[in-house]
Amino acid sequence: MTTIRRVTTIGTLAAVIASQAPMFAAQDDGVALAIVYDTSGSMKEQVRDRNGKLAPKYVIANRALEAISERIQAFATGGSRTVHAGLFVFEGTGAKQAVKFGPFEASSFQAWAKKFTTPEGGTPLGNALSAASQAVLSSSLPRKHVLVITDGINTVGPDPAAVLPRFSHLAEQKQNRLSVHFIAFDVNAKVFDGVKKLGATVVGASDETQLNSQLEFILQKKILLEDEEPPAKKP
Repeated sequence: MTTIRRVTTIGTLAAVIASQAPMFAAQDDGVALAIVYDTSGSMKEQVRDRNGKLAPKYVIANRALEAISERIQAFATGGSRTVHAGLFVFEGTGAKQAVKFGPFEASSFQAWAKKFTTPEGGTPLGNALSAASQAVLSSSLPRKHVLVITDGINTVGPDPAAVLPRFSHLAEQKQNRLSVHFIAFDVNAKVFDGVKKLGATVVGASDETQLNSQLEFILQKKILLEDEEPPAKKP
């Protein structure tokens, strides 16, 4: 009888370990993502929407944020990788978390996008990049990404190219890597040559169709599936 109990206990333990293995694997290979959304006054300006009509850039960007939230949620729900994320927007000379960084919930991002209607102020891209980078570097998840959606050059505080090297170095000290991606929305992508030379992905989009296409490319190839080397292994 004792032997039977031991066999049953061992079998139960093995089943529990096996059931939890995918969860641990998803966490070990998880994605930490900070999205920087440009809320400056220039986002009131108009570009062509998917129907060819003029619409404010923030309205188009709101729709895009809702769409990529669904895409990320589907990926996270699939269980292949854990996803933690946060939304950062401009506030004065810096940035604040509009959606607190943590386990991804599409509804939080979509709720913010549905309510945002007041673009205003300057463009503190460097300080926003700093806040977003700090969040992903503080995460225990190994794949660390910052996605920046912006329609203008930095106008307040340090330039992104001036702050990126410090956070890249901090990531290297943790035996990791920080990947940064800029989508230049209705602005010449060449204005971000500085961060591109430092290894950031930089793509341009002039209207809603191009914005959606570039977001899908960044998400699919660079963030969720990572068309790149695996994250560095800690010794």
